[in-house]
Formats: sequence, C-alpha cells, structure tokens
Amino acid sequence: MTTSKILEIENLTINFDGFKALNNLNFSMDTGELRVIIGPNGAGKTTFLDVITGKVQPTEGRVLFKGKNIKKTPEYQIACLGIGRKFQTPRVYLNLTVRENLDLVCNRNKSVFSTLFNRPAATEMRTVAELLETIGLEAKADLAATLLSHGEKQRLEIGMLVAQSPDLLLVDEPAAGLTDEETENVGALLLSLAESHSIIAIEHDMEFVRQIANNKVTVLHQGSVLCEGTMDQVQNDPRVIEVYLGQPIT
Repeated sequence: MTTSKILEIENLTINFDGFKALNNLNFSMDTGELRVIIGPNGAGKTTFLDVITGKVQPTEGRVLFKGKNIKKTPEYQIACLGIGRKFQTPRVYLNLTVRENLDLVCNRNKSVFSTLFNRPAATEMRTVAELLETIGLEAKADLAATLLSHGEKQRLEIGMLVAQSPDLLLVDEPAAGLTDEETENVGALLLSLAESHSIIAIEHDMEFVRQIANNKVTVLHQGSVLCEGTMDQVQNDPRVIEVYLGQPIT
C-alpha cells in the first residue's frame, strides 16, 4: 500500500494508571516533510515519540507508518521498517573515533572488535566519507568521540542514525545545551537531511524552531494537538500564548 502520508496517528490515547499522557491525539505528516513539534513541559512530546517507536503501546487508537498499522509491533521491527530515533543525550561510542562510530553503524554485522581491527571495504569507506561530509566532521574523523564538543556529538549521532537509512527520523531536542554556533550547525544539518528524509523534531529552543521550521509547526498541550500552522501563525495564536504562561513565545 502506498501513501503520500508517511505517518498518520488516529484517535491516540495513552493511559498511565488514569493519567492520559496522550488524549485522543490526531496527527499526520507528508512524506518528505520536516515537522517541528513544540509544547510546554508535560505536553506529551516524548510519549508521542515513544508510541511511534513502539516503546509505549496505545491504550486506544492506532499509528500508521507508510499506511501500515504498527500497533503491537516490537521496537526492533519498527526500526527495521524505517523509523530511526535520536534521544536527547548523544549515544555514541566515546572511545571510538568519529570514523569508527560511523563505520560500526554502516556495517550492522560488525562488532566493535572487527571495526577496530579489520579494514573496511571500499564501498563502506565511501559511505562513511559521505556521512563525514554531511555532518561536517571530516577534519575530526580520526579523533576519539569523547573529545568532541556536545554539538559535534549531536551531529555524529545524527550521522549514525542516517547511516541506518531510515525513512523517518525522530529527533528529540537536538539543540538542548548547545552554543549558538552549534545550534546553527545542527539546524543546517537537519535542513540538509530534510531534502531526502522525513523528519520530526521536538524542540524547546524557539530560535532553533524558527531556523528549521520551513513548513508546519505542531503544538501539543495536555496530550492533544492544540494547533498547527506556520511559526508566525502558531506564536500569535491566543491559545498558544495562554498555554505558555500567558507570555508570547520568544
């Protein structure tokens, strides 16, 4: 079954012992879209990603990925279907070099041992070289990941995610803890990846949202979609202003 919608969420409720983390939520996004999701703390943003990846199962409703209902599908199978997730804290192999981190992910049959002691094939080296260029870390390819800045670790992990060739990238607060320059670099990377991937980015940093939100922003509140629209429309919506403690989004 083919669909122009890569992701459709219908009447989704997640009930944790009487607390509805998500409440009759409806959401959809087109293939090839970069969608930014914002909302105050407790709005259900992380739970939203958890249910897409199968970490949490819906109490009610369903999740369709490329037209396929993935409810009750195990996490590893959802990953194999083409959904990749980047968490808030970078998860990289600190004692391996940047190149070795990418090489390990590009070659799923490898172990850490074989990555360190076996020479990669030419096609694998080309893939890694392309990823290094994409994430802007060519000059630090042979540096141990532990020596990277926080922003560089973020870009490395995004590169490791892209190496798995997912159709949908889920990125949770990629600008958290970054300097202004690093924030701009990560934003530029996501915009570049959006040319060939569908991406959902959850973010609190509104300057970063303005940088990458080239289409539609979704606002979550109390587990439901409060409103959707361009960044200008969203930040001037009275409901959104009220949700953000009566203050305009800055």
